[in-house]
Amino acid sequence: MTEPGENLETGAEEGVYVDLLDEQNKFFDIVENGNVTELQEFLEQHPNVYIGTENAQRITALHIAVHERNIPMIQFLLSQPDIDPQDTHLHAIKENQPKIALMILDKLKEQNLEHIGPPTDSAEFPAYATPLSVAARYGHYDLIALLKNRDHTLEKPHTPSCACEECRSLREKADPLTLDNMRLYMYEAVSNPIYICQNIDIDSDPIIKAFDLSRELNKAASFDREYYNVYKSLSNQVSELATNLIACARTSDEVELVLRQSSGFARSAKFRYPRLLLALDQKQKSFVANSNIQQVIEREWTGDWFEWQLRKSWLKCLTIIPRIFLLPVIAAVVLVAPKSKRAKFWQIPVNKFLSSVASYLLFLIFVFLQSNINKNEQLRGPPNTGYEFILAIYVMSYLWASTRLCIVHGPRRFFRTPWNWYEIVMLSLFIMSFIFWIAAAIDVRINGQRDLERKYWHKYDSTLIAEGVFCLATIMAFSRLLFICQLDYNLGPLQLSLGKMINDVAKFIVIFTILIIAFTAGTCRLYHYYDEMVQTDDESKIKVQQASSFVNFESSLKTLFWAIFCMSPIESADVIIENLPGETETETIINRHTFTEAIGYIAFASYSFIAVVVALNMMIACMSNTFTKITDNVIVEWIFGRTEVYVDYMLTTTLPPPFNLIPTIEGIQNMVEYIKVLIKPPDDKRARWDWKNCCYIEKLKEDDNEDFKMVTTHLVQRYLRQKSKETMKSDMDELRKELMELKNQLKEALSSA
Repeated sequence: MTEPGENLETGAEEGVYVDLLDEQNKFFDIVENGNVTELQEFLEQHPNVYIGTENAQRITALHIAVHERNIPMIQFLLSQPDIDPQDTHLHAIKENQPKIALMILDKLKEQNLEHIGPPTDSAEFPAYATPLSVAARYGHYDLIALLKNRDHTLEKPHTPSCACEECRSLREKADPLTLDNMRLYMYEAVSNPIYICQNIDIDSDPIIKAFDLSRELNKAASFDREYYNVYKSLSNQVSELATNLIACARTSDEVELVLRQSSGFARSAKFRYPRLLLALDQKQKSFVANSNIQQVIEREWTGDWFEWQLRKSWLKCLTIIPRIFLLPVIAAVVLVAPKSKRAKFWQIPVNKFLSSVASYLLFLIFVFLQSNINKNEQLRGPPNTGYEFILAIYVMSYLWASTRLCIVHGPRRFFRTPWNWYEIVMLSLFIMSFIFWIAAAIDVRINGQRDLERKYWHKYDSTLIAEGVFCLATIMAFSRLLFICQLDYNLGPLQLSLGKMINDVAKFIVIFTILIIAFTAGTCRLYHYYDEMVQTDDESKIKVQQASSFVNFESSLKTLFWAIFCMSPIESADVIIENLPGETETETIINRHTFTEAIGYIAFASYSFIAVVVALNMMIACMSNTFTKITDNVIVEWIFGRTEVYVDYMLTTTLPPPFNLIPTIEGIQNMVEYIKVLIKPPDDKRARWDWKNCCYIEKLKEDDNEDFKMVTTHLVQRYLRQKSKETMKSDMDELRKELMELKNQLKEALSSA
């Protein structure tokens, strides 16, 4: 039992604790009410109350005063000698209170704690948070400027894939989750558009900074898949800054001045807008699709031919027909008088496109005539229709056009375009056809037998192989008309959706391949013994032969492949055993291997369910999801793809294939300039070569354009002003909402009174 004295002593301690708790609660109430005089009197009467005491939520009086934005109370609390500001300056910065933040920072400066992060036990801010990082994350322009003036700095974090000594040391010592969170926290700060605009000096280019940071964040997202969505969101946010800046341009001259800058794009090209090429290289789709950019590009595309924009779509298509007959005239004018008014008209990009399409249609006509020859009258060896030489010239000209475009763009950008790969494969098939025609001619010349009937030819005869390869090349040549469709407003988005869904199909091909190989490996020899067995019914005399479904690897693969399209019969899993002799000569016994047949049916049914019902429908669902995603952003995607086509035609020569084989001044001037710089390099240029960019001229000096600096300053100012208006409108809406709530509360109070 406890002694009576001990109970009294314990009760006294509990009473003291309750009194102290009541004093603290009253202390916090006074701070929340904001009466400084009352607080002074309370502290004089209760000297045992600590000014930095915390409530149950670990909030101090200074936190409450900052939250209430009570400047006199904050001044009084900061004047106390034993006050600990903790992370209150970060709360003031987060709530965009420059005056309060400055007061607390001055107090921290006295304690040499201004540039140190919050306490490790801070409930809201991590230990690596700094005043400038908080201001940058929330985009408070004034606070960012104030902190930078107080020598606060914010360094961009290293990428997740960085392998420098500092990063290696951190990975060995620090917690990996802490490192990832710290990197993300700092990236959120440096990626804020307001911070980027505020962190630009007089010689900086905000659009280039946005491009570079966006690309860096995309690489981080690809490397660190656990935070893929976060990095992609930050990348899109930074890309949107570049788009919003160019959207603030008020004249075409301002847009063109931005696009003519070569900063970040050291290659010297004849293209007028290097900044556009940089945006295309870095997949800045929203920037390229901006209406201000497109207005300049459309004007460059059509030139002075304004009537082209007024024509209906069907009339634009009909324009190609007379252009076919004008191709020799265009070639003659460009060769004879390249500086004439008419030649400059043909050099307009839209005219280059029309000439190219007209020439390609003529090429398709010859391809169709070649593929449509009568096989009954064809002799062994190469065909002799007269179109072979024309097709060879066309293929050589298209091969030269692709080579030239690869040199102009550089292999890195050229081979990143799917349509360029498509054209390479198509031209390779045509070249293979020509090679097998030559092989067939040599074979006939050596071995003869040109008049040998087709049914006696060897299965790998060069003529047969050439016909098969030419068939594939013809299919690809006609399918390439889809490339033209992407320029149309109605057909372009559909063509884009088709390409994206083909990517989904390619991914599922991997799954289907694994499934087919797995089931083929299991069933390829299951029915091998019963191959070609025939079973005869004694009564009806109907004969049934064993299906060649699972007798070898090839047959199993064929059966399972066509089962995906529901074209394999259910009898494929039947086991047929030939009739066995009975007791008499007329009697036969029909044996059944029921277990083997059951295994075959189970395997075939399982494959059909997994591949057809599950995987195939999953692929359809993914394609539908892809189509929905593209539809949500289809205009931006389509305009970006169309701009890539525009740029390709802007950089091609005036003469389309096969006339591009004729040397012109326009075609060789890049080569002449490269050789000139290579032999006698000027001060600001050097002739370079590498595997990524091929032959190019590098500019050693950045553009020094005062007009561009002025335009950049105006764009940033307009953007910040626009953001300020949006913030003000949001604050007004919030204030209006609070007033409405207060009004409703007053109505309820008056009605109940």
